[in-house]
Amino acid sequence: MVLVDNHAGKDGAEDGNLVDFRGNPVDKSRTGGWLAAGLILGTELSERVCVMGISMNLVTYLVGDLHLPSSNSANIVTNFMGTLNLLGLLGGFLADAKLGRYLTVAIFASIAAVGVTLLTLATSIPGMKPPECNPRKGGHCIEASGQQLALLYTALYILALGGGGIKSNVSGFGSDQFDSSDPKENKSMIYFFNRFYFCISLGSLFAVTVLVYLQDNVGRAWGYGISAATMVLGVAVLIGGTTLYRFKKPQGSPLTIIWRVLLLAWRKRKLTYPSDPGFLNEYHNAKVPHTHMLRCLDKAAILDDSAAANEDSKSPWIVSTVTEVEEVKMVLKLIPIWSTCILFWTVYSQMNTFTIEQATFMNRKVGNFAVPAGSLSVFLFISILLFTSINERVIVRIARKITHNTQGITSLQRVGIGLLLSIVGMVASALVEKRRREHAIHHKFNISAFWLVPQFFIVGAGEAFAYVGQLEFFIREAPEGMKSMSTGLFLSTLSMGYFVSSLLVSLVQKATKGRWLKSNLNKGKLDLFYWLLAVLGVINFLIFIAFSMKHQYKVQKQNLSSIEDSAEELGNWKDLTLDNKEKKLEADEKVEA
Repeated sequence: MVLVDNHAGKDGAEDGNLVDFRGNPVDKSRTGGWLAAGLILGTELSERVCVMGISMNLVTYLVGDLHLPSSNSANIVTNFMGTLNLLGLLGGFLADAKLGRYLTVAIFASIAAVGVTLLTLATSIPGMKPPECNPRKGGHCIEASGQQLALLYTALYILALGGGGIKSNVSGFGSDQFDSSDPKENKSMIYFFNRFYFCISLGSLFAVTVLVYLQDNVGRAWGYGISAATMVLGVAVLIGGTTLYRFKKPQGSPLTIIWRVLLLAWRKRKLTYPSDPGFLNEYHNAKVPHTHMLRCLDKAAILDDSAAANEDSKSPWIVSTVTEVEEVKMVLKLIPIWSTCILFWTVYSQMNTFTIEQATFMNRKVGNFAVPAGSLSVFLFISILLFTSINERVIVRIARKITHNTQGITSLQRVGIGLLLSIVGMVASALVEKRRREHAIHHKFNISAFWLVPQFFIVGAGEAFAYVGQLEFFIREAPEGMKSMSTGLFLSTLSMGYFVSSLLVSLVQKATKGRWLKSNLNKGKLDLFYWLLAVLGVINFLIFIAFSMKHQYKVQKQNLSSIEDSAEELGNWKDLTLDNKEKKLEADEKVEA
C-alpha cells in the first residue's frame, strides 16, 4: 500500500514549528532538502522490502511448511496486515501528541527490525517446523503445534507494530524537510512525493521477485534474513542523518479532540439545549459555521452553571468550542462512505492469500524456470503503476473536457469505479478457479498460472482508482484542523478490510463445514467463495451509490493564508493581504453586531 500525507508539510518554517536536532530554529543551508529526504526514503524502502516480502508469500509457507489449513493461513496473513494498518493509527497519535515524527519513525523502525529478525529465527530453526510431508501425494501431515507457532506469531505482530508506526509517519517526516513557503522547496516537495511512490513501488517489486524467489528456492532464512539486514541498515541510515533533519514540534492529536467532544457530550446529555445557539462556547468566534446535524454533540459546548463558577471553566476538558464540535461532526459525516470502502480491501486481500495459493496448484513454468507463486503478484503492482499513470494522463484529461470539472472525475466517482472493478475481479477469479479445478480433476492437467494475470490486473486497476479516490476524499472532506485524520481514516479502511476478510473466511468455514475452503483446492470450492465476494460487492456498491447521492461535498474555500501566499507570488503581497484583512475585520464586526 502507498500512504502519502499531502498535507504533512504545509506548516512552513516561518511559524516556528520546525527546529533542528538541538531545538534551535532551522538553518536551511544545513538542514533539510534532498539529502535529508533521501535518507528518510531509504527507511521507507527498507520497510516496504520487509512487509511486502513477507506478506505476499507468507501463505505458501504456512500451508506448505507448517501444514496449516488454507483458511487458517489466509486469516493469519489478513490479521497480520489488518493489525499493521490499525497500529498505524497508534503511530500517528504518538507522533502528533508527544514524540514527533522522527522519534516515532526511529523507534518503530527499530521494533520492525527486531520483528523481522525474530521471523528469520522462527523460519530457520528446525524445531519450529513439523516433519516434512506432501499431502498432494496422500501423505499424512502434522500441523505445526502452538509452541512452534508462538515465535512466528510474536515475530509477525512485533513487525506489525513497527511497520504501522513507520507507515503513518515516514511520508510526513520526509515532507517536513521542505519549506512550503519557499517556491523552490515547495516544488521539490512535489517531486518528493513522486519519488516516495517510486521507492514504495521499487521495494515492492524487489520483494515479490528477488526475495520471494530466494524464499522458495534458497530458503526462508535467506529471504527473511536479507529483509532483516535491510531493515537494520534502514534504521542505521535514518539515525545517521539526525543532524541533517528538520523536526516538527508535536502539536497534539485530533483524536484527542474527538474523544473529548464525545465524552463531554455524553457527560452533559441531560442538560437542556440553550434557547439560542449563540450561547454555545465560542459560537461567534467559530471557524466552522454551526449546523443542526448531530445536535446531541452541541451539548459538549454548553457551559453549565457549575462549570462556569470554576476558574478553569474554559478548560477544553470542561467545555468544547463550537469549532471543535463542528469538526467532529464533519468527521462523523464521513463514516457512511468510509463503511462502504472497506469491502474493496477485503477483495484486495485475496490477491496475497487465496490467489497465491491458487498459483501453487497451477503450471508456473516458463521454459525450465519455475516462477515462484508469490512472484505472480508482480502483475498486481505493474497494473497499479500502469493504471495510475493512465488515470492521470488520459482518463482525467478526457473527463475534464466532458464534465468541465477541474478534477475531471470526483473522488467518489473514482471510488465507485474501483468498487466496480473489484466486483469484476472477483468474477474473473471465480471463472478461472472453476476452469483450473475442472482441468485438474477431470483432465489431470494443471493450467498455466498466467491465467491469474487478468484478476491481478483488474484488481490492480481497481486500486489505482479506489486508493486515490479514498485518500483524496478523506483529505478534502476532513476539517481543516484535522487533516491528519485523513490518513487515519484511510488506514482504518485497509485495516477493517483485512479483518472483514478473516471474519468472512471463518463464517464460510463454519457455514459450509469446511467444504469450500480446503488446503487441497482441488477438493474445495474456492470459486464459490469468490462468487460470494462478488455478490457482496454488488450489494456494497448499491449502498455506496445511495450514500454518495446524499453526500454533500465540503465547500473548498481559500483561506486567508493561501490568499497571502498567492499574492506574494504575484508580487502584490502587501496590497492584497491588507485588503483581505480589512474585509475580514469588517466581516467580524458585522458578526459581533
